[in-house]
Amino acid sequence: MENVRLIEVKEDILSDNIKLAGEVRERLRGTQTMLLNLMSSPGSGKTSLILQTVEGLAGKVRFGVIEADIDSTVDAEKVTARGIPAIQLRTGGFCHLDATMVTQGIDAMDVSELDLVIIENVGNLVCPAEFDTGAHKNIMILSVPEGDDKPLKYPLMFSICDLLLINKIDYLSLSDFDMSALRERALALNPRLTILEVSCKTGAGIEGWIDWLNGEVETFKNMEE
Repeated sequence: MENVRLIEVKEDILSDNIKLAGEVRERLRGTQTMLLNLMSSPGSGKTSLILQTVEGLAGKVRFGVIEADIDSTVDAEKVTARGIPAIQLRTGGFCHLDATMVTQGIDAMDVSELDLVIIENVGNLVCPAEFDTGAHKNIMILSVPEGDDKPLKYPLMFSICDLLLINKIDYLSLSDFDMSALRERALALNPRLTILEVSCKTGAGIEGWIDWLNGEVETFKNMEE
């Protein structure tokens, strides 16, 4: 065993990624372009939220989208059909985005013309939480059908996020989802977490999300002055 060389691959990969993620943040500060990392399980409503955001930010904030999926371009097609610039990253099996992948997306966009770029990360509650994308803010969506126990099962995801959106609140009357329990569990992991309740289907609560987003973009811009 003394002749065996052990290489901690994950530690090296994460260290390199953290360095590059910092460079991404600084690069985008230079163009005054805020980068948001949107994460959730598959089907929780990431693309639906982005499409709602198109209407809410119209004429106020110039934004683009970096879509990430193991395969397919369907989400990017939905976004571009609404007049929003979008880049599709096909991860080819990777269940997350990292700073290297995000850099490729940024390189393909004219970020100097954008106030905001939203990353729609690969649908997964585990891997995306482990890799810094270079985003200035992390956002998570949890849909009502997924249940209120997810902070107990996936604590890291809740711990790293700045905002938690509870989507599909129109399903509340059809489920045993306990909103109070969810809030208590999430805030125990992350006391600074902002929690908003929305329905991308009915539009309920979307105004609150747009107000939060506008405020964050404005704050980011003022930090550069």
